Amino acid sequence: MNGGWGQAQNCWSFLTPTGDTFADRCTNASGGVFGGQLGYRWQSANWVFGVEAQGDWADLSRTRVSVIDPTLSTTSKVDAFGLFTGQTGYAWNNVLWYVKGGAAVTSNRFTTFDALPGVGLASLSTTRWGGALGTGIEVGFAPNWSVGVEYDHLFMGSNNVNNSFLVVTPLVAGVNSIREDVDLVTIRLNYRFGGWGVPPVGARW
Repeated sequence: MNGGWGQAQNCWSFLTPTGDTFADRCTNASGGVFGGQLGYRWQSANWVFGVEAQGDWADLSRTRVSVIDPTLSTTSKVDAFGLFTGQTGYAWNNVLWYVKGGAAVTSNRFTTFDALPGVGLASLSTTRWGGALGTGIEVGFAPNWSVGVEYDHLFMGSNNVNNSFLVVTPLVAGVNSIREDVDLVTIRLNYRFGGWGVPPVGARW
């Protein structure tokens, strides 16, 4: 299991039907995350290799007023994410440092509405795929148990949302392009199925 903090940066651009692009700054949406991970590791001397799948619920959301048109507000929210990664690490007795990388997926909801009355103009839920890189350190504190801290960065790229998500004003009517990056810091508790190691390595990962 794991839990911690995350921040999603969503940078909006409005693409008009004539092909013009209007950048509308970025939104930093932060909040809590909680979930679990399941994986497999194998060890050769002090080197540790593994694969892992992780899934978390999230509440990374923020609303801000549009720079291009102050009568509009936009809300960005990440409500879940998943990681599918490979790992390489180095162990010193009961301490393991590792790096990881692979694929990431996020569940997002974007909403545009009138800033003052708060009337929704358009809303869209999307699932997007990208890449993930991270690093962490774990400490074994009991047979088969370890606790650690991990940092991950998700590169989710840019995505043009479909034509059902249009901004209804003459200035910026058109498709929205949204670029997303996510930073995560989590505390992780792991249980390893199997026996406890023997010297010289000590704890087996």
